[in-house]
Amino acid sequence: MRLIRPVPLTATAFAPFGDVLDATGEHRLINAGLCRRHHDRAALDFGQDARAGISIFQAEPRALPYEFDLIERHPEGSQAFIPMTEHPFLVIVATGPDAQPQAFLTNGAQGINLHRGTWHGVLTPLFAPGLFAVVDRIGPTPNLEEHRYTQPWTVLAP
Repeated sequence: MRLIRPVPLTATAFAPFGDVLDATGEHRLINAGLCRRHHDRAALDFGQDARAGISIFQAEPRALPYEFDLIERHPEGSQAFIPMTEHPFLVIVATGPDAQPQAFLTNGAQGINLHRGTWHGVLTPLFAPGLFAVVDRIGPTPNLEEHRYTQPWTVLAP
């Protein structure tokens, strides 16, 4: 059995794969000082002949241990997942289809932006309702590649 133990999602650890979207660090006050703006948190990349789109995903929750054999990537654009609840979710990424995947666990107040071409697992909420706003590329050409492992991986509880 091929096992992975998730680690907490941090900007430093996740940097090779994308951006962590959270309300930490530098900010500026707006709205008469009643709102902190954490400005420009993600490098959105949609290529040419495309635009940003916002979709709503409602994914079925999973449980740990979680077994998977599918990863995917979007070669034409970045993809951001912004949870619409306060629940943690699991993020699986890999440097390539032949590399060992890594698993991160969000803290319930974090979203992610996957860089263009980053191999990743499917959306994996751990609690219902699994509701996310997703910002990604809307364009005329296909933007999905999938890879199935010959043997599944299992993400254990932290």
